[in-house]
Amino acid sequence: MTESTKKIDLNRYSEFVESLTSKASGDLTTFMDRLDYIDANYEGDGKHGPDVQVPLLIVSAMGLCGEAGEFSEIVKKVMFHGKDVTAEVHQHMCKELGDIIWYWTNACRALDVDPNQIIADNIVKLENRHPDGKFDAWYMENRYPNDV
Repeated sequence: MTESTKKIDLNRYSEFVESLTSKASGDLTTFMDRLDYIDANYEGDGKHGPDVQVPLLIVSAMGLCGEAGEFSEIVKKVMFHGKDVTAEVHQHMCKELGDIIWYWTNACRALDVDPNQIIADNIVKLENRHPDGKFDAWYMENRYPNDV
């Protein structure tokens, strides 16, 4: 072990992580209370914000991560493990993209937004970010205020 490795104490780090973790992240009752609050207060009535379908939002977020991971795993194997992009591998990637878009569409439903509007807004954002219509790394690092 190196001198710096000897100083690592994962139990102490775990305590540090716990101290920075929200109560809803570690307590089921608090989490359920938060879900009830979101469900009751985001019904698109204009008082608190837009409509949010809590269960659909959760499954969409988790599904997007899972399916993106499956897609990335195939790409990783092609790029770093010598897997060939056969017709079968290509089809598998396309099927994973289909799963990603399925969960993405459900996320739009959960937020009560038009998927077409999401794409239109994304185009405007990217056109504003790249005013000459071409990729430039400078614009990726030097964004305008509120450009997320």
